[in-house]
Amino acid sequence: MASSLLSRSLSALRSICPPASSSTIAADSAKLFMPFSKRRRVPNGISRFSSLVRPAVGPTPRCRSASGGLRTVVSAIHSAAHHEPVVSADWLHANLREPDVKVLDASWYMPDEQRNPFQEYQVAHIPGALFFDVDGISDQTSKLPHMLPSEEAFSAAVSALGIYNKDGIVVYDGKGIFSAARVWWMFRMFGHNNVWVLDGGLPQWRASGYDVESSASGDAVLKVSAASEAIEKVYRGHLVGSSTFETKFQPHLIRTLEQVKANIETQEYQHIDARSKARFDGTVPEPRKGIRSGHVPGSKCIPFAQMLDSSNMLLPANELVKRFEEEGISLDRPVITSCGTGVTACLLALGLHRLGKTDVAVYDGSWTEWGSNADTPVAAAAAAASA
Repeated sequence: MASSLLSRSLSALRSICPPASSSTIAADSAKLFMPFSKRRRVPNGISRFSSLVRPAVGPTPRCRSASGGLRTVVSAIHSAAHHEPVVSADWLHANLREPDVKVLDASWYMPDEQRNPFQEYQVAHIPGALFFDVDGISDQTSKLPHMLPSEEAFSAAVSALGIYNKDGIVVYDGKGIFSAARVWWMFRMFGHNNVWVLDGGLPQWRASGYDVESSASGDAVLKVSAASEAIEKVYRGHLVGSSTFETKFQPHLIRTLEQVKANIETQEYQHIDARSKARFDGTVPEPRKGIRSGHVPGSKCIPFAQMLDSSNMLLPANELVKRFEEEGISLDRPVITSCGTGVTACLLALGLHRLGKTDVAVYDGSWTEWGSNADTPVAAAAAAASA
């Protein structure tokens, strides 16, 4: 089932916002499922993301063509930009109204924080942003939290949000860079590489002096609700509407429990754990009940916060290299990342992506799966000290 917090929030919103008329819904649906050929395309196939070389760039450079029209200046997007996983608040502000730029609020918080990300989205979000429910757009058959959904389910949910394969997607969250990295990874898992994280997230957007919206449009609420319903239909075996987003699963970007277990012996991959050092060492209890403390044997600890500066922005490449070198991580060897539930593991992948390492695999079940399984080996600092 989709997250109960989102369901309650949507119910409350429906009591505030009058339901759309059938004609309005029909019009929205027509726009949502409009064939690619009828939607506006960028002239000559040049994406506005072609200006995206580094995160600190400002407005997209433009110049006059011989005919007097504006055209986007072409740069090294297709070779360089995919190694740069974040965009700046200035860049997003300059390109916010472009039709092929879609913005997603992917805020998510730990259960003990007792925060409702959808309600916070209602209070303040980047203009035009849609809410992406990390808990809801997930594998509804798994007992583990927010596991990767099936291709069909992801396609149905993203299509309901009005996203097309041609779109460039910018994801942000309310902490700076936290859960947005998870959604960045999800899109890449399903073959969509034109996705970036907003560096510094909503806090940096506001610190830059840019406006936020304090209420969502009826259309935005309908799309969030439609995405939730689409997920449920897929997992119940019901038919869903036409898809506007085609997926292409990338198996090299994900690892299962069995693959991680095998890696203990083969050491083919360097395994990095993004949890805190205390959780990794097993000196403090896990925040979720029934889960053992410790870490996967042979793994190393680089807490996700070490990827960020004091403003929760991604560190520059030279600083990131130091973080990984200090733990003996070689950029020339393959890497698996994990954490508690597969969220901050994606932040490690984001940092490695900045260094040009684009093939990092995430252990989706992470410690919540490993630590709750009686058949998996566990290492801990206390055990090592007494050996």
